[in-house]
Amino acid sequence: MSQRRILQDFEQYQKSRTKFVQTVSELAVQPQNIDVLQNLGVLSLLRPLLLDTVPTIQQTAAIALGRLANHRKDLAEVIVKGDILPQLVYSLAQQNRFYKRAASFVLKSIAKHSAELSQSIVDCGALDALTVCLEEFDPAVKEGAACAIGCIAKHSAELSQAVVDAGAIPLLVLCVQEPEISLKRATACTLAEVAKHTADLAQSVVDAGAIAHLAQLVLNQDSLLKRQVFAALSTIAKHSVDLAELVVEAEIFPAVLVCLKDTDEIVRKNCGNLIKEIVKHTPELSQLIVNSGGIAALVDQIGDSKGFICLPGVMALGYIAAHSETLAMAVIVSNGVLQLKCVLIRESSEEIQAAAAWALGQIGRHSPEHAKAIAQADVLHNLLDLYLKPNASEDLKTKVC
Repeated sequence: MSQRRILQDFEQYQKSRTKFVQTVSELAVQPQNIDVLQNLGVLSLLRPLLLDTVPTIQQTAAIALGRLANHRKDLAEVIVKGDILPQLVYSLAQQNRFYKRAASFVLKSIAKHSAELSQSIVDCGALDALTVCLEEFDPAVKEGAACAIGCIAKHSAELSQAVVDAGAIPLLVLCVQEPEISLKRATACTLAEVAKHTADLAQSVVDAGAIAHLAQLVLNQDSLLKRQVFAALSTIAKHSVDLAELVVEAEIFPAVLVCLKDTDEIVRKNCGNLIKEIVKHTPELSQLIVNSGGIAALVDQIGDSKGFICLPGVMALGYIAAHSETLAMAVIVSNGVLQLKCVLIRESSEEIQAAAAWALGQIGRHSPEHAKAIAQADVLHNLLDLYLKPNASEDLKTKVC
């Protein structure tokens, strides 16, 4: 057999492997193909291709695995049990930027399903490898690593602490300062996932200087980025007075109030949630928001929004009013009672109705004058209707009473 014939056979073998892995990767996009691929043993066929001598085959095999794991938890579990993770972790440190993106995608697709799968990723050393990827020059590699780390951190305080211990937080804060919008989004989301669990984890994010850099993005033109920025600031502010004060000291007010009128409803919701998480702590923080024009902005936002988009604003009015007679009167003067009445009438969700009833209670409980304002708005019969509603939940009845 001639050398040329041998080379042709090897070239044909490479072309066949390439075509196979590309086909599987394309088929794995569609959920209806997953069962067929699984029954044909696709995972065992893809595994050796992760170590193929051709880089593009390696990368495409990793992408195919990521797509399969992304669809179903049981497939992600099979990948973990098949000892594929050590190969991916090794490749994260050794391979080129294209493979690193693909490997990060696989880890993200596995980690998103459960804390147990995320712990498996941490146990095999992937978190350290992902943290190193945050220092890569390629923004797409950084973004992929940030997304994977966020999927790990979201499940529990213990996993988020592992992220902190790996030294990822300062690098994530550096990534937030990069010019690429998609990288900023992914990083802000990951910081929110870490900070949401405990005050100590939020403090770790704060200590890395995250607040100042997030605060610079609140008026960014990208709505998807603003969603994540407000979510991150909210998860920091919610834990304690000190953390809420640090968020306020970043001088985001009154600029933030503009975002209560944003065209993106999730931005409006997350912005309202940030205000809610700040005002709940103390009368002083509530007064600062009031002095910035916050009550009027919240009232307008509640009127412009429906469903759960308006819920944080409703809660924020209740928290403000709860602190003192003066603050409750400020809510009354700004037509807060009438807007809360509209919520009672307009919304069908008992959770939202209960929140509005609770907020009205916080306004009216201070004095006869406050109670009179509630009565004059003709809200009492609306509250009574809710209380007498068939199958009304105990929570709703309690809030109405």
